Amino acid sequence: QLQLVESGGGLVQPGGSLRLSCAASGFTSDYNIGWFRQAPGKEREGVSGIFSDGSAYYEDFVKGRFTISRDIAKNTVYLEMDILKPDDTAVYYCAADRSPYTLRRTPKYVEVWGQGTLVTVSS
Repeated sequence: QLQLVESGGGLVQPGGSLRLSCAASGFTSDYNIGWFRQAPGKEREGVSGIFSDGSAYYEDFVKGRFTISRDIAKNTVYLEMDILKPDDTAVYYCAADRSPYTLRRTPKYVEVWGQGTLVTVSS
């Protein structure tokens, strides 16, 4: 059974940092993992992802502030979030798919989603 479990969300002040974790189970090495977020009243949007070959991408609004990484031995993908802003407040989800294109361009077709973790940036 394919499963993704996010953790690490919480309340942080503007300018602060958080590290999210996405623990994966049941996956083969050809899966690509992405992070998405959905703020209240807004549509879900992609944030960052790491492909099965280890290459990563970031959407413009997080470049220079967020860093994605993975620990293959632990089957875990991390999202280090620095210089957080109130606009970063959202439920953050990780997702997995064999297709890099699906993950980044057509996420509504992504195979597996986690349950999400709430990040609140507020003073």
